[in-house]
Amino acid sequence: MKIFKFIIKGQKYDVSVKESDENHLNVEVNGTTYKVEVEQNAMTKKTPKLVRKPVAKQPGEGKLKKTESTGGFKVKAPLPGSIFKINVKPGDSVIKGQTLLIMEAMKMENNIQSEKDGVVKDIKVSVGDSVLQDDVLLELE
Repeated sequence: MKIFKFIIKGQKYDVSVKESDENHLNVEVNGTTYKVEVEQNAMTKKTPKLVRKPVAKQPGEGKLKKTESTGGFKVKAPLPGSIFKINVKPGDSVIKGQTLLIMEAMKMENNIQSEKDGVVKDIKVSVGDSVLQDDVLLELE
């Protein structure tokens, strides 16, 4: 029950709404009960409602093909991101501190450098791949 106080042309009215349904209200004004009908104007919404169809994933979409290592030194992703550029290919000799690939993470380009001297044995990712932290990027012998 809602109670309202109105002043109309200097006269005070105590109004309480007792029952209501969709179009009718039972109101009490200064002790007298009235059944009133509510006029409802249809309001049009100015903002359209966007309706989208559900997106169906293609088979294999969003999954990385990972192969197990056969040995060697593994270069792992330090944080989640995507592969932006690969600077080496299998068989290349690398030295400690050389940039092996560039990863984009948190809207920044990050150089992934070799932690030791060696030869690139296998590259596990390609440009555009998304990787998670500690995913193997490439292997050195």
